[in-house]
Amino acid sequence: MENSGGITASLQGRYASALFDLASEHGVVTAVESDLERLGDALKGTDDLAELIRNPKITREATAKAIDAVAALLGLSDLTRKFLGVLAANRRLFALPEIVRAFVAIAAAQRGEVTAEVTSAHALDGDQLAQLAAKLKAREGKEVKIKASVDPEILGGLVVRIGSRQVDGSIRTRLNSLAQAMKG
Repeated sequence: MENSGGITASLQGRYASALFDLASEHGVVTAVESDLERLGDALKGTDDLAELIRNPKITREATAKAIDAVAALLGLSDLTRKFLGVLAANRRLFALPEIVRAFVAIAAAQRGEVTAEVTSAHALDGDQLAQLAAKLKAREGKEVKIKASVDPEILGGLVVRIGSRQVDGSIRTRLNSLAQAMKG
């Protein structure tokens, strides 16, 4: 498996890479990726869960029990649950959001696709997402998986991030640029 040196050089990348290798051996990469995406969404949406993985005052045993209960509630696969147990035992749950991102990046690279994080002022419909995916595929030369989010503060336009590159076509940025230019 070929991974970006930047991903596997970090602690989170090493954990993600090890999980990817195990998932590949067992033929469950897609299931584990789905598990991690559900877990990542749960972390973003639940302040108590985010606090659980970051609070050093909670014992390893209590953290392991709580994270296993969350995994059971989310219906996560056995491999993902065992992996979460290892993270809890090693007091590495704080790195879970970055591990999720690294695993998704490794899996996407293995499939020959890239993920585009697209932020818009209003939700994009299916046709708009399909057109955007086609344009990004033509630009990148790879399949593009779009992860869309909404941020009304950008006022209009799009902000597209692929890897470390970002194209900011938001009205907010254009207005800020215009304001700076007018200041002289």
